[in-house]
Amino acid sequence: MTTLARKSERPLRFLVAGGINTALGLAFYPLLLWAVPWLRTHYMVALAVAQAVCLCFAFTLHKLAVFRTRGNVLREFAHFASFYLFNYAVNWATLPLLVEGAEVPPAVAQTGFTLALIVGSYFWHSRVTFRPRG
Repeated sequence: MTTLARKSERPLRFLVAGGINTALGLAFYPLLLWAVPWLRTHYMVALAVAQAVCLCFAFTLHKLAVFRTRGNVLREFAHFASFYLFNYAVNWATLPLLVEGAEVPPAVAQTGFTLALIVGSYFWHSRVTFRPRG
């Protein structure tokens, strides 16, 4: 297959990967809370575990299935993760406010945050992470 044909398939691969990542991201945190009763009280520990697992999964999926790069993994991971690390910091500040202050259930609050993240990630990745170089 030519390079041009592979590049024309990239938007579809990006959408499929986004769907898979979104499904995992929306399901993993509530599943942790459900599967591990201790994490219901320590919902921030569950958040840390979910974020680490989902970030690594998303990076691997994008690298291997969407962009199929062979570059430096550490450098690529740092660029990919920069968007999410900022959002994780905001998430860590927001989730306790919603859960403790507004009494929103942790899974509901996290789902709302994830939906906002989806919109932001489209703009970040299309204009920063995966913009054409050169």
